[in-house]
Amino acid sequence: MNAYSIGLYEKAMPASLTWREKLECAKACGYDFVEISIDEKDDKLARLDWSAEQRRELVALMEEVGIPIRSMCLSGHRKYPLGASDPAVQQRSMEIMEKAIQLADDLGIRIIQLAGYDVYYEDSTPQTKANFIQNLKTAAEMAAVKGIVMGFETMETDFMNTTWKSMFYVNMVNSPYLGVYPDSGNLTNAAVSYGINVLDDLESGRDHIVALHLKETVPGKFREIPFLTGHVDFPAVIAKAWDLGVRRYVTEMWDVGKPTWKEDIIFANTQMRALLDQQQSRLS
Repeated sequence: MNAYSIGLYEKAMPASLTWREKLECAKACGYDFVEISIDEKDDKLARLDWSAEQRRELVALMEEVGIPIRSMCLSGHRKYPLGASDPAVQQRSMEIMEKAIQLADDLGIRIIQLAGYDVYYEDSTPQTKANFIQNLKTAAEMAAVKGIVMGFETMETDFMNTTWKSMFYVNMVNSPYLGVYPDSGNLTNAAVSYGINVLDDLESGRDHIVALHLKETVPGKFREIPFLTGHVDFPAVIAKAWDLGVRRYVTEMWDVGKPTWKEDIIFANTQMRALLDQQQSRLS
């Protein structure tokens, strides 16, 4: 058994693919699992209302293909944030949270990555932060019932773009079911902006980092940068994460309509797995 697992972000593959095709693609490209996306679009949020039969069919499909869905990127809270000033939006955010935890439980998902925003489409205020904390505590209680671990993604906005900032809320909630799920690309951009060290920032999350997004960025741009063309120091970041006990990784990338999309997925897997294998060899 490998000493680590590496997953593929669902959006790296064309949205037109069926679930069978997505799972088969991830397996063929050398991945261990798939990270499902529940973003703010209606078709993705509709997944939270899949029937029991649809859920059982997807579980059976994972078993048949031989590759599971084991983490969830829950970015639907961008549109319906936990800290919303509108009580109706807050209620919707908690419905999304409860349904996401239930879907994770039904599909065998271990980790839910939370978007690190109190609000996104409105201004952050002391009240939105207070709402965020209150609802986050409730979410941690929900997750505890099902044994699902949640982790904050370090985002592209000032509210929570570093591990250190994420830990402020992790410590406040103080639950074993809430940690940090950092994004290597976003951390690197934040480090450039603030003049801090990415590895020192990761250290601030010691004992609370549940997984790591491996993503490439360039200064000021946070997505759709091909692997090894930006400024993320993947060897150093992976070595540090490994030292911190992180053993679950996901290559975060997006399908942008290139004919070479599958080759890009394979390249990301090959390059990141080589670095992870180096860390694994230190154990032998």
